[in-house]
Amino acid sequence: MFSFVIVFILVCPILSIFISSLKFDLNTWSHLVSTKLGLYTWNTITLLLGVGLTSLFIGLTSAWIIANYNFPFSKILEWALILPLAIPPYIVAYSYTDFLEYSGYIQTFIRDIFLFKTSKEYYFPEIRSMGGAIFVMSFVLYPYIYLISKLAFLSTPISLYELAKMHGKSSFFNVALPMSRPAIVAGLSLVLMETISDFGTVEFFAVETLTLGIFNLWLGMNDFAAASQVAIVSFTFIIILLGIELTARKRQKFHDYQIKNIKFRTKLNFYQSLLAISICFIPLFFGFILPVLILIEQGSTDTTNFSTLLEISINTLTIAGISAIIIVFISAFLALTVNFKGNKIFPFFATAAGSGYAFPGVMIALGTTYFFSLIQNINFMNSFTIIGTFIALIFAYISRFNAIGYGSINTGIMRMTPSLMEASITMGYSYERSILKIVFPIIKPSFLVAGILSFVEIAKELPITLLLRPFNFETLSTYVYQYAKDEMFEDSAYAALLIVFVGLIPIFLLNKALKTQNFFNNKK
Repeated sequence: MFSFVIVFILVCPILSIFISSLKFDLNTWSHLVSTKLGLYTWNTITLLLGVGLTSLFIGLTSAWIIANYNFPFSKILEWALILPLAIPPYIVAYSYTDFLEYSGYIQTFIRDIFLFKTSKEYYFPEIRSMGGAIFVMSFVLYPYIYLISKLAFLSTPISLYELAKMHGKSSFFNVALPMSRPAIVAGLSLVLMETISDFGTVEFFAVETLTLGIFNLWLGMNDFAAASQVAIVSFTFIIILLGIELTARKRQKFHDYQIKNIKFRTKLNFYQSLLAISICFIPLFFGFILPVLILIEQGSTDTTNFSTLLEISINTLTIAGISAIIIVFISAFLALTVNFKGNKIFPFFATAAGSGYAFPGVMIALGTTYFFSLIQNINFMNSFTIIGTFIALIFAYISRFNAIGYGSINTGIMRMTPSLMEASITMGYSYERSILKIVFPIIKPSFLVAGILSFVEIAKELPITLLLRPFNFETLSTYVYQYAKDEMFEDSAYAALLIVFVGLIPIFLLNKALKTQNFFNNKK
C-alpha cells in the first residue's frame, strides 16, 4: 500500500496538468488558436523532422562505418562519438551563438579578410533560427541513434551479410537496415523526445515550440489553464513517440553472440581510412570538441569570482545529491516491491511512476506548481508554503527522474537468481533481513549507477530549476542561463565547463560498461 501511495504522489504533477486544463476559457482559447497555437505546433513538427532526419543520417553513417571497418583511430572514435551526450544542448547553443554571431570570431574574420563594413555586404546564416536549433540539437543528440544502431549492426548474424553479397544485394540496405529497424526507431524516438523536451535551446534561439509556448503562457500571460491546455497538445506528441518507441522495443530480438555471429571488420586503405576518419570526426568536432574549445577560450575572459563559483557549485552538488539519494531510496523500494512483494498489476504502476521522464521539464514544473497550490488550499495546510521552496524543487526532480533510478535498480534485481531470496527465506531469515544480506550486496553497483545518473541529470536540468527554485538560489545551469540571456555568456564559461565535466561521468560509466560487455562477448 505504501508503494501505491508513492506511485500516486509521483504522478500527481502529470494528473494536475489534466485537472488544470479543464478550466476552459473560450475567449483565451480562441485567441490562442487564432494567434500562436498553429505556430507552436508547426515549429514543433518542423524541429522534430529536422533534428530527427539529421540525427538519423549522422548516427547511422557513423555507426555503420565503426561497425564494419577497421582503420586508424577507429577504436578511439568508437567511444569518442558518444561524447556529445555530455553537453546539454543549451550549452552548445550558447557557445555557438557567441562564436557565430555578428561580433563573433567567424564573422569578424570574414569582414577583416574581405574588408566588409556591414553585414549587408555578405551573407551568413543566422544561428538564432530554426536551422540553428536543428544544427545544434542534431549534433548533440545523434549519439542515441549511433550507439543503439552500432550495437544492432554488430549483433546481426554474419551469415546474412554473406548471403546478401552472394546475391549481389547491398549489405546495408537489404540486411542491416531491415534487421536493425526496431533499434533504430527506438533510438530515433529518444532523440525526438529529447527534442520536444528542450527548453534552453529553443528559448535562446527564439524558436516558438509548444514547450516554449507553455512557458510563455504561464509566466508571460499568467494564464495557468491555457498553459496546461498547450501542455495537453504537447502530451499528444509525447504519447505518439512513446507508442512508437514501445512498439519498436517489442519487435527487438536478442541473440546470443556465438562465434558464427562475429562480424570481422574490413581493413581500409590509406585514402579510404582518411575518408572514414573525416566522416566520423565531423559530428564529434561540431558536437563536442568545438563547443568545449569555445568554452575554454571564453574562460580566459570569465570574470566570475571564485567564491561565487564555489557557492553555486555547492548549491548544485547539494540539491542534486539530496534528490539523487531520495530517488535511489524510492526506486529501490518500488523495485523490491515489484520483484518480491507486488501483484501482477503493480509493475504497470511502477512504470507509471517513472512516466515523468518522458515529459518536458516545463510540464513537470507546471504540474508541480498546480499540485502544491491545491494542497495549500486545504484548510489545515494554509499556514504552509511549499511553492518556491526546496520541497517543491526536489519533488519535481524526483517526479521527472525517478525512471532513471528505477530502471537501473530494477535491472540489477532482475539479473539476480530468484532462488537466492527463496533459499534465504526458507532458512528462516525475514524478508527485510534477506534484502539487507542478499540483495543489497549483490546489486550495489546498480545503486551506484542509479545515484550517479540521477545526480548528473539533475545537475544539468534547466527549466525545472529555473521555474521552481527558491528566491536567490542559483545552480550551475541557472547561472549560465542568466548570463547567456543577458548576452554575457563569456562570464559564465567556467560554470558551463563544470556542467560539461559533470556530464562526462555517465559517458565514462557507459564506455566502461561497453568495454566489459565486449570482453565477455569476445570470450564467448
